Amino acid sequence: MYVQTKVQTTVNGSSSTTETGTLSSADTNWTPPACWYEPAFSPKEIQETVKLWRGLDGLPLIGGVGELVGDLLDQRYKNGHPYKDYNLDKQGEGMFWAAAVNPNRKDDPEASACDKPPFWVDNGDTPDEPLALTPQVLAEYAYDELPVPGTEIEMKPAGATKVNLPTWIWLDKAKFKKISVTASLPGTGLSATTTAEPVSLHIDPGTSDAQTYPASGDCQINADGSIGEPYADGKANDTPPCGVTYLRSSGSDGAYALQATVTWKISWTSTTGEGGDLPDGTFGATQDVTVQEIQSVNR
Repeated sequence: MYVQTKVQTTVNGSSSTTETGTLSSADTNWTPPACWYEPAFSPKEIQETVKLWRGLDGLPLIGGVGELVGDLLDQRYKNGHPYKDYNLDKQGEGMFWAAAVNPNRKDDPEASACDKPPFWVDNGDTPDEPLALTPQVLAEYAYDELPVPGTEIEMKPAGATKVNLPTWIWLDKAKFKKISVTASLPGTGLSATTTAEPVSLHIDPGTSDAQTYPASGDCQINADGSIGEPYADGKANDTPPCGVTYLRSSGSDGAYALQATVTWKISWTSTTGEGGDLPDGTFGATQDVTVQEIQSVNR
C-alpha cells in the first residue's frame, strides 16, 4: 500500500535565471532515495480504509475484489495478526507508517523497494527500518529538489572561433549562488535543509584536438562567486584563466559539442541537530562551437 508523500519542500533563495535543472550525483554509487516509510494513517483512518475497499464492490467490473482486499486488511489490522481492532485503543499514541514514493523517481526500479504493508510506530519512536523517514532521508529528498541554474557559459569569441585562438569562458556570479531546499513533515517539527554551493566548472571541449585552461579543464570559482574572467580589449595575447584553444577546425558543416559542467558541494542541517555532507552534485549543458581555419593571403 503506497501513499502520496506528505513531505513538503521549500526553496530558500532563487536563481536569477528561470532555466533550472536537477543535480546528478558525482558518486555513481549513490542516488537520493526512491521511496521511504512515513507516518500515514491513524487507527481510525486504517479502519476507514477497510470500509472504502469493501464499498468498491458496488462498482462495475470490481465484483468481489473489494471484499477480498477488505478481508486481507482485516486479517492484519483487526483480527490480531499482528494488530487487533485497528489499534483503536491507541488512537493519538502513534501512527501506522506506510510506503511513499519519491515523486521524482516514480519510474526508478528502487521505488518498489518499500514493499512492507503499513506498520505501527508509537509517537516518539524511530522504526527499526533502514528506509524509515529520518532527517537524513529528508535531506536526501531535498537534494533531488534543488533547482540549480542552467550552465550556459559566456564565451569570447562567441559561437564561432578560430584554430589556435584562445577562447575565453566565464560564468556570471549573479547566476551561481548558494541555493537550498528545506524538506519538512508537517505536524512533526521535523525538517532538514540541503544546501548546494557551486565550487568549479569543468570544460570538455568535445574533441581531443584542443587545449584547455587550466590544463585539467577545471575552472575554480572566484572569491566573488564568478567563474573565469570576461574577455576585455587588450587581452588578445593573454592566456585565459578559464578557456579553450581548438587546434583543428570543426569542418565546413560541423561543430564541436563543448560541455560545461558545474560541480556543487552539498551539505545539510536539520531540526534535530543532525547534519553533514552529501555527495557532490553536477549539472551541465552542451553548446556547439564552430572552429574555423584562419585564412591568410599570400602576396
